[in-house]
Amino acid sequence: MDPSAHQSSTETIAQFGKYVIPNYRRYPVSLVRGEGSWIWDAEGHRYLDFFPGWGCNMLGHCPPRVVEAVREQVGQLIHVPNTWYMEAQGAFAQALSERAFGGQCFFCNSGAEANEAAIKLARLYGYGSGRFKIITMEGGFHGRTYAALTATAQPKYHAGLEPMLPGFTYVPYDDLQAVANAMDDQTAAVMVEPIQGEGGINVPSADYLPGLRKLCNERGALLILDEVQTGLGRTGRWFAYQHHEMAPDILTCAKALAGGVAAGVMMATTDVALFLKPGTHASTFGGNPIACRAGLAAIETIENDHLLERGKAIGERFRAQFEALRAELPEHIREIRILGVMIGLDLTFDASDVVAKCLERRLLINATHGHVVRLLPALNLSDDQIDEGCAILAEVIREVAV
Repeated sequence: MDPSAHQSSTETIAQFGKYVIPNYRRYPVSLVRGEGSWIWDAEGHRYLDFFPGWGCNMLGHCPPRVVEAVREQVGQLIHVPNTWYMEAQGAFAQALSERAFGGQCFFCNSGAEANEAAIKLARLYGYGSGRFKIITMEGGFHGRTYAALTATAQPKYHAGLEPMLPGFTYVPYDDLQAVANAMDDQTAAVMVEPIQGEGGINVPSADYLPGLRKLCNERGALLILDEVQTGLGRTGRWFAYQHHEMAPDILTCAKALAGGVAAGVMMATTDVALFLKPGTHASTFGGNPIACRAGLAAIETIENDHLLERGKAIGERFRAQFEALRAELPEHIREIRILGVMIGLDLTFDASDVVAKCLERRLLINATHGHVVRLLPALNLSDDQIDEGCAILAEVIREVAV
């Protein structure tokens, strides 16, 4: 790649400083091209990406089937409103329904939008019986729009934006009794991530999701699963709830849903979905032909390349690497949390320096919850790339932990 084909990182950073609102903390690098788990900056440096697209690029950068589907669709039809039928949207809805619990789909553009739709649907469903309260979990994360943010039981995200919306109750994660105690005749739904992502890759006990399903059945409440981060194959199943003998009433998914193209979906059982009547909710760009074709290509890639099975193997290879490192540094690595390519390494110290020093060595990772190294690598990451990245990460942790 010729670096001269792009303006320099310094030039792009200066442009952002003048014209872009600085609401993000950005790394001082301008990225210009990606292929698989590699990505290049404007100066031609290559990075190994263990956190591609903040979890959106679960097939790596520019997966070929997705690229070709988007190219073809752009030449046919870019956008039409949802007052018309679209072949791609119907096909994508069918593909998702058949790989989930047989529900119906509402399409939008992001995880926050999908969760907003789920919250509205739960309240519409409960309106006639006076049910409007929603129980969510401490440490969870559901998005930045207002209802989704209120559902996010982390006070740091609420600071300066109060008062939040009424009707939300927060309880500890992985605590069935706390949920039972919080439920009353006004509870419309329980909303939970099958694995907490932003909260630190927290994997609950095996009886938690089935227990929530049982509680909701007994108390007449809906169960909403936020699979924005866990969905579409990240845990080795199409959806994380499929590791258990249960299913939700409502499920949300985004991030990896369309191979890196912006897309979100809320799926609901048919008896619940009918409460989202014309006029109650909408999304102008939701379910557009480009996103739906990209999503179909993402599903095709996962199936044809056997990536659900590959995801499980990737997770186990990371586990072996990290278990060896924890045996070497038991006082610095508290816990290893892995399911498929959803990977957390809980350290006894702040992980931000680990992220910065890995960037210097051209490995891209993430830290969440202060002390957790979070990796959401691509399902087609190679063994050599795993070993290379883990060697860098181990070297950095040894250095920072001193």
